[in-house]
Order: sequence, then structure tokens, then C-alpha cells
Amino acid sequence: MNNKITNNIKQRLSLRKPLADALDVVARLVGQLDINNRPSGDAYSDYLKEQLQRVQYVCPQCKDFERNFPSFAFSIATGIGKTRLMGACMAYLYLAKGIKHFMVLAPNLTLYEKLMKDFGDPSYEKYVFKGISEFVHNEPYIITGENYNMARSLFSENQIQINIFNISKFNKDSKVGKKGAPKMRRLSEYLGQSYFDYLASLDDLVILMDEAHRYHADASKKAINELKPILGLEMTATPIDEKNKTFKNIVYEYNLAQALADGKYVKIPTVAKRRNFERKGMSDDELDKLKIEDAISIHEHTKRHLEMYAKNNNLPVVKPFILIVCKSIQHATDTYNLIKNEMFDGRYADKTLQIDSSTKKDEEIEEQFVSLEKPDNKIEIVIHVNMLKEGWDVNNLYTIVPLRAADAPILVEQQIGRGLRLPYGGKRTGDADVDKLTVIAHENFEAVIEKSKDPNSVLSKLSYVELDDEDVSSAQGKVVKAETKLDFQEQQEIQKAKTEYEKKNAKAVFDAKRAVWTVIPKLSSTVKNAQELANPETINVIKNLTCNEIIKRSKEVNPLFADEYAKPLLEEVDNVVKIVVKFFIDNIIEIPRMTIQKEAYKAEYKWFDLDTRMGYDLPALRDEILRVSIGVGEKTTEILQVIDGRKFEPPVNQIVNALIDYDEIDYDEASELLFHLAEQAVDAILNNLDNKDDIAKVVNQFKKAIASNIFDQMQRHFVMTPLGYLKPKVLPFAGIIEQHFVETEGYGRVDYRDIVKPGLVKKYIFTGFLKSYYTECKFDSKTELDFANVLETDTDVLKWLRPASNQFNIYWCNGSRRYEPDFIVETKDCIYMVETKAAKDLSTDDVQAKKKAAEEYCKNATEYTSANGGKPWRYHLLRHDIVDRNKSFEYLMTLS
Repeated sequence: MNNKITNNIKQRLSLRKPLADALDVVARLVGQLDINNRPSGDAYSDYLKEQLQRVQYVCPQCKDFERNFPSFAFSIATGIGKTRLMGACMAYLYLAKGIKHFMVLAPNLTLYEKLMKDFGDPSYEKYVFKGISEFVHNEPYIITGENYNMARSLFSENQIQINIFNISKFNKDSKVGKKGAPKMRRLSEYLGQSYFDYLASLDDLVILMDEAHRYHADASKKAINELKPILGLEMTATPIDEKNKTFKNIVYEYNLAQALADGKYVKIPTVAKRRNFERKGMSDDELDKLKIEDAISIHEHTKRHLEMYAKNNNLPVVKPFILIVCKSIQHATDTYNLIKNEMFDGRYADKTLQIDSSTKKDEEIEEQFVSLEKPDNKIEIVIHVNMLKEGWDVNNLYTIVPLRAADAPILVEQQIGRGLRLPYGGKRTGDADVDKLTVIAHENFEAVIEKSKDPNSVLSKLSYVELDDEDVSSAQGKVVKAETKLDFQEQQEIQKAKTEYEKKNAKAVFDAKRAVWTVIPKLSSTVKNAQELANPETINVIKNLTCNEIIKRSKEVNPLFADEYAKPLLEEVDNVVKIVVKFFIDNIIEIPRMTIQKEAYKAEYKWFDLDTRMGYDLPALRDEILRVSIGVGEKTTEILQVIDGRKFEPPVNQIVNALIDYDEIDYDEASELLFHLAEQAVDAILNNLDNKDDIAKVVNQFKKAIASNIFDQMQRHFVMTPLGYLKPKVLPFAGIIEQHFVETEGYGRVDYRDIVKPGLVKKYIFTGFLKSYYTECKFDSKTELDFANVLETDTDVLKWLRPASNQFNIYWCNGSRRYEPDFIVETKDCIYMVETKAAKDLSTDDVQAKKKAAEEYCKNATEYTSANGGKPWRYHLLRHDIVDRNKSFEYLMTLS
């Protein structure tokens, strides 16, 4: 039952694997505890020892509870989701154990305010209980330091109560007033006791401690003990107490090094410096300025790529910012004035924030600081001096600049966790510029690298980058939309217009055309191929959908005058639908729409016969009672025989029941094998028994040992059989997706036929393409540019496409990364998916894994198109060293 509850919570809250594993640990530990029968007085000490022994049965690394109640510490890296785990634990304890009273402790005001939103605001995007239906119908009552004395629903029988408090609210040694105690410990007329005493009287109070390392000092430890909770759950990324000793109650660990090694839930940390950098002769001020300049270069690069990623994937744009760490308030002020008055022509003057003890009381500065993630926050540089405590929870920090660090490796280790949170669902996107955090460390680059050689340092997981002067100087640029044939047509028509009236009409016609273009892909589930779009009945459906699309857009663009805006467009619909449908059919490549997900595997225990040579010679133990006298006088010890009247289940059933207690065994899948092995075990035991009638009793006495022996043998016969990719649902075509790329300042656009230095190919936008729906493209290499020239000039090539990054849903690397093909090429007889690669990389694991996924797409596409009047698909890996502008497409496709 509990497994079902934890599985439901994992699914509903979409828990990442480390959090899901931690929840399983909670379930196992709580299953061992006897939380409903706590004794009082002297017996409590023995009870606590017994509970620790029970816990150590499943978690031997837990050496001590560290408190006067069972308390477990979870060492989880920053950014993985400790708050989400707390919510999952509450949900589990409520659903599995009926616990309704929880207290969440915060170490400071920042975290206190954050936790109130996380647990108490269902409209908040990070609300932890989203998906838990039981908490929707029975919404938890949030009691805080502001409302606890007015909590009139405190004694509601069924309502879940979550108390959220800053530790100082009930710590006896803090805020002692005229009445001699914090308000929370004073008598409440409504309660008839203090609120503190009310909490301490609850028989199901569970305490969850955020940043738990802050509650190991004597005062806070004593205050928490006085609340007498039945259970404590401690969350921290640094499980070290005030005496620098590691917690003894750690039951689960997923530290930063593990997170970095997994490469899923945190940014890719990178340390960078200027290539050929020399510190000699450079003053501190000059070095500061150079590092800030390089940080801005990386920041601008990151900002463009975040914008491009968001637009290409129809996601909200994330605004990155830089964190500059200064050694003192004066240093921070000087740095602020330097950026504001002397650097970048004042471009960042109103985008820079100084946050330290000299500015923290300024409400406007505080508001800007706490809203750094919001798109309308203009701040792009934060300068600070040791002001960033626990609870500073942002996902858009992308560049860190430590200035004048006394011990740079230590500072980098401490600061790097600030920027590791990921903005898009807390997971890596596969786009390196979206997933990467950069630390600028010019003068300390070698020291950081040296420290990284220590395998215990998180720096061992960092990568290192040296910036070329060219990389720095070309940082400026902007994200632009790739021009398409439809865009080109619109520009031509508007240029032909001589009057404003004609321009307005031309604009209305193309707005209507774009609406048609937008709705056409919605018909892919109702036709077998693009040609069927021209059928009269389909044309009528497209007209209706287009009218609806125009009305919807009009309300979005101009809510007050939507009808007026829509009218001229609606009048054009009948005139343009057939034209646009023909244009769609003539200019797109029919790319079947499907999702190639991760490969499927069948996990199973293969059939085998039990090895019974050892472990099955079992005696029938006598059931005896030991009786010892405890009174005054002679001490006696007696052994009395038990009169056995018990009835046991059939021995085979006993063994099977013991086996299905293993989480790894699925009864429905393995039942035949389980009974087969259990029968063989019983036969082996019988062969060694003198009295065959004792068989059920013997199995009952040794069933755990028998099950363990069988399970060990089953593990040796466990196999994972690859079943290939799951069969996807295929639709005839996808719309061509809007594409964006960076226009690098100083380079711009050139004709694709122009000769460009190989090293500069990535910087230009190439124009003039006639066979591609995109009339302009960017390329990563000279090989790709040369191949595009072949496609444009070869008469066998009808159309080609350099797809947008999310045009295809082809996933590889166990479904975690999206494959982006370089080219799609259509000829008279076939459609090719072509990838250009350096010859030395063709046999690498990554390239071969991508190839496998792409070939799976082509196989399914061919099956569909062959049955529906289309062309077959082929995948081709093209070696870079054979691509030449003078080669024919057919010739290149014959080579591997």
C-alpha cells in the first residue's frame, strides 16, 4: 500500500529521481518507527534507543538521532529541490499515516517568506502541492508567525495544519520581552495555554527543518526538543554542525558532486579566463575592469542564446544576470561607480544593483533584488559583499565574477552553488549556452585548476575555457528571425505599394495568409498527405479555422478594437486560402510528425532451477520459553516447552509471500517462477528433514533466510532485453517552425555564394537561397556552407531545409537529449536526412547513438509515406573531407 502511495506522489509531483529516492527512504524509515506508542517519563529513553535500532536495520549509517526524538537528515545539493521533497514528505505522512500537524522551520526572514509562498499559495508557480488532489479538496491551513494567535480553525478535525516559523519566534533565548518570554510562549486566552505549549501537546507533530545545519546550536536544539515532535526531517546541503562535525543522522545523500556527475539537474559549471592573460604589471583596478569586461562579453553571448532558445521553443525568455563578488563595501561601491560612469558607455548604468549592508534597507533595491527572476526586472549586474544567505533562490544567474579573492578556489567552491539552478523545469535542455554557468577567474585560473585535481572538491567537475580576444570583441549582436519565402513575398508586395492605403491592404492580405499558414498544420490528423489539403471539403475546414484564428489574434493584438482589426483580414480569407494551400504544398518538405523516444527494455527474471546445495539443510527448532527468577533469594533459570497449536500457511505460499516483500520483484510478472523456485526449495528442505510433518513449521522459522537465498539467485538471472524504440504515432506532416539565430555585430548578411574564411563562417548569416523555405541560414562550419551550395545548384535537389532546433522530436541518450539534423533534402524519389560530421568523429558513441535514433525516425517515416503515396526517407552521415562545392548530391550520397 505504501509503495502505491509513494509512487503516486512521485508521479503527481513529477519528482526528480534523487527526490524520489529520498521519499522512498522516508517511507522505509517511517515504516520501522513506532510513532503511535510513545511512552513518557523514564521509559522514553529506552523507547528512543529501540527506535534507533529499528532504523539501523534498514539504514545502518544512521548513528544517532542527534535530538530527543527520531530525526533524519537529508543531505541534498542546492538546486535539486529540498522544498519539494518536504512537500512530498508531508503528503506521504498524511496519506499513509494520517498525520495532520506539521511545522516547517526557517533560519532567516528570506527563507521564511519563501516557504510561506511555497506551501501556502496555490496560485504560485512553485507551489509544492500541485497535483496532490487530496490537498486540493482539503487545502492545508497555513499558520505563521503573523497569524498563529488568530488561527480560529486550529482544532478542525480533518484539516492539515502547516506551521511555518522562523526559529527565533519560539527560541527562549531570543526576543525576551517585558513579560520574560517570546510571545509564542505566553498564555493565549483563546487556547488556554501558550501556542508553544499547544504545539508540544500534539501527538502527531512532525518538524521539517530547512537549512538544518542552522539548528544544531544548543539554544535552537533545546527549543526544538521541547516541542516533543514524533518525527524530524532535516534538509541541508551542508550537513555539518557548529563544531564542524558531520551529522550522525544522515539517511540520504545527493551532494553537489553527485549532481554534477549526473549532469541532469544543475548547470554545467565552467571557469574561464582570457587567453594569453598576464597578471604582471596590471593593477588591481585594471584587473577588475578586465574581468568585468569579459564577464559582460559572456553575459551578452548567454543572453542572446537564451532569447534564441526561448523563441525557437515557444518558451518564456529568461533574463540572465551577473554576480560580482567584492571584498568590502567600499570595493563594491567603487565597482558600482566604475560600471555606472566609466564602462560600456553607461549601457549598464541603470541595470546594476549594489546589495550590501549599506543598501539593504533601501526598499527599491530590496524589491529589485528579490525579483531578479522576473522578465520585467531590468537588473543584469548584481554587486554584493557577503549578503547572499540561504534562501536566495534564483535560476537566472549565469556569470560569477570573484574580484580580489584571497583564496579563489575556496570562494569559487562557496559561490558556485548560487548559480547552478536551471531555469527550464529544473533540467538541462541540451543547449550548452542555456545550461552553462561561467565563473571568471583570470588571475586564479591555475589555482582553481590545481584545486580541481582534488577528487573531493566540487571543482573536479568543472570545465575550463580560455577566451580568445576575438570571442570577447564579437560579443555584441542580436537575435533575429530567419527570413522565409512568405516573408520575402510580403516585403516585395509592400515595396510595390505606392500609397499608404495600398500598403495597408497588402499588410491585411499577408496577415490573412499567415493565419492560413498557421492553421494548416492542424489538419495533419485529418488528411493522409499534404496533397489532400487541396480537397474542397478540407479547404472549407481551413477557411473556418482561419477565421477563428484571425478573431483570436485580433483580441490578443488589440482587445479594444478587435472587430475593427479583424474585419479586413476576414474579408481576404476566401481569396487567399487556396493560394496559401498551394504555396504550402509547393514549398514545404513533408516531414512526418512523430516522437522518437528512448528505447524500450523488458526487465525480467529468466527461468532457472534453484541451486539447493547450500542453505536448505534446516533443523526444526524447538519453541521454548526462558523463565528467570528476579526476586530475592536463590536465582533460577528454567526452559519450558511450548505446546504448539499454531497452524501455518502452506510452506510454498510462505516462501512466495516472503519473496514479494522485495521491491524489485513484481508478482504479476514473476509469479510462475516464484512458485517454481519455492516448490524446489520446499522439496530440498523436505529431503533433509527427519520428520516431514515439521515442514511448514521449519519454513516459518527460516522463511526470511530462504527468501534471501532465492532472491540472490534470482538477481543472477535478471536480464534487461532491448525491445527497440516504441512504435510512434505518425501524422503526415508538421508545420515549418519559426527559426531564430544571432546576427553578430560587425558581420551581418552575405550571399551564400561568396567565399568566406572558414573561421568566420559561424559569424555570418547567408542569404539568397531559392530551394529552401528559409531564404537565409546560419552554418556551424565551412562543410555545411559548401553542402548548402551543392543543394542549391544540383538539379536533382527539389527542396532542402536546414531545420529549426525543435523541428523534429527525435530523442537520444536514453531520451534525455533532442537530436537536431543538419539538413533535410528532397529529390524526385527520396527524402534524405543528412548529418555532416568530421571524419574522426563518425565512430564516436554520441554520433552513433544519434544515428540510431535518426534511422528509427526514417524507418517509421518510410512506413507511413509508402502506405500514403509519399517518398521514402533515408539517413546519411556525410564525412566532412569529401564535401566540395563541385560535387553532385548523388555522388555525395553514394559515399559513406
